[in-house]
Amino acid sequence: MQNKQRRTHQCGVFGRSSADTQHGGVGKRGVQVFRRGSLALIVASSLGFVAACSSLPRDTGPQALRPFEASSNPDDDMNVGPTDGQEPDLLLREFYRASASPEGDYRAAKRYLTENAEGNWQPHHDDMLIVDRIEFNTASGPADSTKRKFDVRGTVIGKLGDGGKYLPEDGLYETSVEMELVDNQWRISSLPSGVVIERNELRNQYQPQSLYFFDSTASVLVSDRRWLYSQQESLGASLATMLVEGASSRLAPATKDYLPEDATFLGIDEGTYNFSGMSSLSSEQRMQFAAQLVWTLAGASVPGPYSVLIDDVPVADGLETLSTDDFAGLNPKSSTDGVSSLYALANGSLVRVASDQRVPLDDAAGELRDISAADIGVDGTVAVVRAKNTGVAHSAGRGESQLFIGELDGKLEKALSSEFITRPTLERTGGAVWVSTQDKKVVRVVRATSSGELTTSSVDTSALDDIDGEISVLRLSNSGAVAAMIIDGHVYTGVVQHTTSGERKIVNVHEMATEIGGTALSLDWQPDGSLLVGTSAADTPVWRVEQDGSAVSSLPSGNVTAPVVAVAASGSTLYITDAHATLQLPASGSETSFWREVPGLQGQRSVPVVAN
Repeated sequence: MQNKQRRTHQCGVFGRSSADTQHGGVGKRGVQVFRRGSLALIVASSLGFVAACSSLPRDTGPQALRPFEASSNPDDDMNVGPTDGQEPDLLLREFYRASASPEGDYRAAKRYLTENAEGNWQPHHDDMLIVDRIEFNTASGPADSTKRKFDVRGTVIGKLGDGGKYLPEDGLYETSVEMELVDNQWRISSLPSGVVIERNELRNQYQPQSLYFFDSTASVLVSDRRWLYSQQESLGASLATMLVEGASSRLAPATKDYLPEDATFLGIDEGTYNFSGMSSLSSEQRMQFAAQLVWTLAGASVPGPYSVLIDDVPVADGLETLSTDDFAGLNPKSSTDGVSSLYALANGSLVRVASDQRVPLDDAAGELRDISAADIGVDGTVAVVRAKNTGVAHSAGRGESQLFIGELDGKLEKALSSEFITRPTLERTGGAVWVSTQDKKVVRVVRATSSGELTTSSVDTSALDDIDGEISVLRLSNSGAVAAMIIDGHVYTGVVQHTTSGERKIVNVHEMATEIGGTALSLDWQPDGSLLVGTSAADTPVWRVEQDGSAVSSLPSGNVTAPVVAVAASGSTLYITDAHATLQLPASGSETSFWREVPGLQGQRSVPVVAN
């Protein structure tokens, strides 16, 4: 599924994104970008990106409204630019820092260029490269008091594409920059086209926001994370513009696209969001679009209630203004705000943890003593793997393993048998269970509505064919739109596509958190959409990975002993199982750097299971 390029009067149509090139070499303007390992990524010239007006502005001709021009007054950055006697290396560092500001078509960065270089430099040549840090050294060659040349390099961690879409990358950036002395001030005289910035500048100059689109079933809102320049004038207008343009190409296969191609955001007039070109929408679809808009604006802290007109009329009769109360049942952050029940798997038995005590389950699941893995839904659906090799590991051991599915207060029914079965993961509604077996095979189990029988189908995992190893962990996101996997110790995510035949397919697979290397052992989704990852690394046993891979950070590990074989998260608490015990840490970012044993599970190493 591809996004439609819809018209927008708010600003220009989003630019096209570049395709990744899979071979190493030298770009047209001397840039080398190498993917780590034997596979090389080369990007023709230094990378910038064709900016969508709602994230990184560029000159695209006259527009009806330009919400990004609030700070386009040249006086706003008069303090930015070369100074007399400034050393060339310091000027070069300031140039890269100034490149993070897209205002005035990168006006601040252009002040560091000679007149000729300014005319040749194309900041929108391609996607913006994000590097961990930029390093440069004087290039070898004859010394000249009026000319200098620097070799520039950095570790590529990602790229920012049109519409503020972030994609993780892993490679090396190398290029050369020439400088010359002009009227006692150094200027950059030759450089590759495109924009390269450091990770810190991305954090300093841009803010992540979530656009919300309906999943393929039109029942759940899915987050599409974007990075927007923080100094723009109208955040609401920018978000509305991107919402009309549709989901990112990566997430689009998991979303429902029902807006017509001529759908247009006209702008904000006296506080009212105006849209046109949607006359073909049904009343239900108008409400769906309104829900997307309201939760997108509310999630970005744009004050409500919101006045919305679609083709000059309110969304529905009696709804001149809208608020999140009108769409409370679609709250995409409900799992973050709600209270989740905690269960635990210890010595092959499943128990509930309540009032700081282990409470035995008075049902079929509670009677089993050979459970190796389990997942529980908030609706009471339970899926367990029974195996001879029980223990605290998240996935079952080799041998005869069996998947059972049922209800916490009812009976369990055998769904399938295999030599190897990962921990089960439930779809959001609890109506289907996913597991992976050997050879990266993923099986989806559904209970037929008519007969009540369990039926199995294979999920298309052909996108994983080029990845070595088996899936040891498989977890569906809270919305069900994304699958996270550990394959041979590496973390990957893929988008879940609903095919025309009703089957499922994992597409658009990307490796996340390359910093973790091949040490990942366990992972689970946090309610806010990030990943919690446990590893075998002694110095960094626990990590947090943002949903788009834009940030990877190690969590406190003062008293954690690797390996971390199990992780779980509720809206308030993070749980892990390390080499000795089951531990917890507040999810709110408490200043404490020490994990504490989970009350009720002290003295016994077990696997935490949060109902979600």
